[in-house]
Amino acid sequence: MSKYYVNKFLFTVDRDPDYLKRYIEDPKSFVATWEQSIGPKLNDAERSTVHSLTDAERQALIKHDFVALFEMGAHFFLNLTMYIGIYDEPYMAKSGPLSFQREFAAKLQHWRDKEYPSVET
Repeated sequence: MSKYYVNKFLFTVDRDPDYLKRYIEDPKSFVATWEQSIGPKLNDAERSTVHSLTDAERQALIKHDFVALFEMGAHFFLNLTMYIGIYDEPYMAKSGPLSFQREFAAKLQHWRDKEYPSVET
């Protein structure tokens, strides 16, 4: 897993309301755009050509598969807060406060008593 790049995606998208909206509306197109033009940007003048997403990472991001991202080593907090930003409101309207967080935890129960996935690259 290119953990740095996945974590950069989670961090960058979660903190930008426009990026988050675009990701929600069309994940496949946004992930491609992010990988080609947003992710490589280091600053206003420099771009990196070192990082890219693997096919598995790309598919997990497109499908909003936070469990797969966790299993591949995405940072837990970045992963959780990103998908809270997407799912908290609709889950709360349907099932009450913290319902998405409870589902997130339930879907990761198979990791109980296991070592946390490494976040090292």
